[in-house]
Amino acid sequence: MTTDVHLLVEIRDGIALLTMNRPERLNALSQDMIDRAIDTLERVATDPAVGCIVLTGAGRGFCAGGDVKAMGGAALHGLSLEQQVDRQRRIHRMSALLHDSPKVSIAAVNGPCAGAGFGLALACDLRLAADSATFTTAFAKVGFAGDFGITWPLTRALGEARAKELLFLSDVLSAPQAANLGLLNRVLSAAELMPATLQLAARIAAGPQVAYRYMKENVHAAATESYPQLLDREGFTQRRTGGTADHREGVAAFVEKRAPKFSGR
Repeated sequence: MTTDVHLLVEIRDGIALLTMNRPERLNALSQDMIDRAIDTLERVATDPAVGCIVLTGAGRGFCAGGDVKAMGGAALHGLSLEQQVDRQRRIHRMSALLHDSPKVSIAAVNGPCAGAGFGLALACDLRLAADSATFTTAFAKVGFAGDFGITWPLTRALGEARAKELLFLSDVLSAPQAANLGLLNRVLSAAELMPATLQLAARIAAGPQVAYRYMKENVHAAATESYPQLLDREGFTQRRTGGTADHREGVAAFVEKRAPKFSGR
């Protein structure tokens, strides 16, 4: 695998596979990697040929987070605080696109997952991990407050006290520990991780895409909206999806006692 390109992209069988590709640095984020990811995620969000996004890492790591050796270097030289903040917000778009995309996103965590890498994994809809993977917020160790959206899903999943503990102490969690906290969907052997992830991605890619889009939006809204607001929202999304070809196909398949063949429309 070449390391000249910091993000490898393969689209096949309805799956967009994004592989962070700096294995010699445990796939620490680079500007090239982030720019390519943002461009790719923006493109596949509206690509009818893509039904699922998978994010993983090359080599033995998922993502070690930001490139500590490059921090405070030439990239920020001469920039005002406001310009630095604008730059930070631009690179956060990688997390936002994974979280907000109408397509389902899956993180296949194959090894160490730290800092911004942990934030990216948490931005995905589903997380599968090798049993050898490890997780840490890491930010406190370098005097940072945390980025790439990590605070939101941690607090939502764990509550304030546990989220603060993980952020303040930066302890390293094993994959089983992260799963026990509810941060992972499945833990598999290293050999099983990618085959199982791609099998799940293929299943999702062949599923009812419009319904998935609104399911995802409804779950996100449930974090901030009241029960009556969610009922009102579901009043629209249920009727919207009820008018799709996939709904008609699903009903027909149920009546005919066969597996549905969804078209994504």
